[in-house]
Amino acid sequence: MKNKIAQAVIVASLSSQGFALELGDFNGTQFSVGGYLKSEGVFNNPDEGSSTFEGSASQSRLNFTTSRTEGDHSLKGFIEGDFRGTSSVFRLRHATITVDNLTIGQTWTGQFFANAPFDTEMINFYGTGIGTVSGNGAVVRPDLVVHYAKDGMRLTMQDPVYSNASTPDLVAGYTHRTAEGHAFNVTATGRDVDTTPSVTTDSESKFGTTLSLATKLKFGDTSVSLSGFSGKGAAIYAGWGYNGAAGTAGSSELDGNGDLLTVSGFSAGIGHKVSDKLRVNLRYGQVTTDASSLADDTLKITTANMIYAYVPGLEFGLELRDQSAASNGAPSGNIATRPAGQQVEVMAMYKF
Repeated sequence: MKNKIAQAVIVASLSSQGFALELGDFNGTQFSVGGYLKSEGVFNNPDEGSSTFEGSASQSRLNFTTSRTEGDHSLKGFIEGDFRGTSSVFRLRHATITVDNLTIGQTWTGQFFANAPFDTEMINFYGTGIGTVSGNGAVVRPDLVVHYAKDGMRLTMQDPVYSNASTPDLVAGYTHRTAEGHAFNVTATGRDVDTTPSVTTDSESKFGTTLSLATKLKFGDTSVSLSGFSGKGAAIYAGWGYNGAAGTAGSSELDGNGDLLTVSGFSAGIGHKVSDKLRVNLRYGQVTTDASSLADDTLKITTANMIYAYVPGLEFGLELRDQSAASNGAPSGNIATRPAGQQVEVMAMYKF
């Protein structure tokens, strides 16, 4: 076994396509490791306060995959972590078991799959998805998720945001893909929403539903992404509610009268492959509420980037961003800070 691992390491080191390290087959199970190393620097020019620069390599991640076949069944295990925990401590991102079409564990929400595969490429780790039903990174990987996916259909049950909910948070979606490379998705979500978030001893709630539509159109080396959503019970997942970007606060979902808030958003983007090495992307997203405690009930963000593949597996990127309101509550001095204003991010990423 040690010799097989050593041979795999040597083969991977000689290969220019080192995006995954295949460790080999042991007793019918295939093992592989992968991930990437990433360094990023963010220049903040907020509308209020002083300009800052933050740098970090904590987005770097490592994953491990096992897979095998038992009779007519396909089994797969996947675990991944990065260093985005408190004080850059290694943290768990994904831990899943997949049997045929069923996946169980900590992983992406159903809302994520309703939009991310159809969105425009972004570098912004703490702003991906703004304008969609999955714009809040704080809830994008619940502790427990169950996905059943087959023939374009995906049914999801996930650990509810509201701890006293009587049902899991529910997501049902369908994706249609054409021979030309176009993709279309429709997704409905539903969940119990806490209607008395300031009271922790009751279980008063209402059921909120949301509809999301997304598409990605391919025209040669150019892609166009469009999405839109609207509904109730979507504020926490979308990352914008009654009090703006309030993380996982239950009060995000309610208006000033205690009724469920309607949240709506859309995004539009275009990506173009200039050459085998260079690709560029432009995206706009916004999300709004039908009531707000803020002077402006809408978050708007414009993103433009260019990504250069220096050699296979090694990329350098530059991204310009402008947003109308803070989308992350991290304090100044933190790599996650996303205040109202402008940002410039530079990055280098090596995939293995």
